[in-house]
Amino acid sequence: MSNTDDRPFIPVILAGGKGERFWPLSRSHHPKQFLSLDGSGRSLLQNTADRLLTVSQGWEALWVVTAAPIVAGVRAQLPELKTVHLLAEPQGRDTAPAVAWTTLEIARQVGETAIVGCFPADHWIADEAAFRRTLAAAIELAQQEAAIVTLGIPATHPATGYGYIEQGDWLGTYQSLPAYRVKRFTEKPDEATATTFLASRQRRADGAETCPYTWNSGMFIFQAGAMLAEFRRHAPDLLAALEQDGINAYPTLPKISLDYAVMEKTDRACIIPAQFDWDDLGDWNAIARLPANPRDRAENVTLANHVGLDARRNIVFAQSAQEVIATLGVNDLVIVRVNNVTLVAHKDRTQDIKLLLKQLHDRPEFQDLL
Repeated sequence: MSNTDDRPFIPVILAGGKGERFWPLSRSHHPKQFLSLDGSGRSLLQNTADRLLTVSQGWEALWVVTAAPIVAGVRAQLPELKTVHLLAEPQGRDTAPAVAWTTLEIARQVGETAIVGCFPADHWIADEAAFRRTLAAAIELAQQEAAIVTLGIPATHPATGYGYIEQGDWLGTYQSLPAYRVKRFTEKPDEATATTFLASRQRRADGAETCPYTWNSGMFIFQAGAMLAEFRRHAPDLLAALEQDGINAYPTLPKISLDYAVMEKTDRACIIPAQFDWDDLGDWNAIARLPANPRDRAENVTLANHVGLDARRNIVFAQSAQEVIATLGVNDLVIVRVNNVTLVAHKDRTQDIKLLLKQLHDRPEFQDLL
């Protein structure tokens, strides 16, 4: 993807998460971004890299920021990645330090006029041509207005597991797609609030009626210099520590998201509603939303040798083709078999797998399961 004023586009994959809600398949040494969940045979990290290589100058432009304990895994999955473009955080400090450190390094190596895009490693995107069109619009907006652009996902239901973005003033069209100022970020709301959001309507300056709320995708596009200016304005201590000490500053840095540190405060925040189907693959329920994964007549999603009787709407997964899982008279469960561990959870409780792992952390005999 070429930029109109020849400023380079630098895509960055944020690949430091643990993916605990995919336990027991996701482990500390083999986290979610290394998993293949869509039947493609490619991991989430590899699929994200494949997608971004089509919109940049290939491996010369792609960067990855990840956690130090899994650097070897990233190198194994992306052997073509340039060593100087792989940043390893010694401690997880959420997205604000990751974005600040990476942007500083890109500004140093490429220049502050570079257009940077930050993309989580665990997203599923169906229409990659539509993704490229939306990204081209975001790059144009970031170039012309020095904006920090986020891609909003049109909400299909009142989800409580996503943050929401309220669109403000209409800015016009970029690459034929509408763009808006960001009016407000809302962290994961309750169902009543999310339902109210989706029922809202507003009329644009061009006469079109739209819902002003979208899901927060966590994808951001910006000029390196513009982002650094906003860190200096809204999180000066964090940026100053990284400028002075680089990676050695990490033990002193706060654990804070980019949304809290910068996006909720900046007046540069803009949004372009995405033009593609998307999923953040947050927990085991995402398996059922991926169209490539098979369903049986009882609406069970089965990635295992499964025999069921009077069992409906379950998600059944086994790592080994030798395992057989039999279900009888159970509905709406997640059943996962990985090596010597079996997880059985109600589909409504998959967000709480992290709480279950806290109990395992407290049991010395279970440390090898984490």
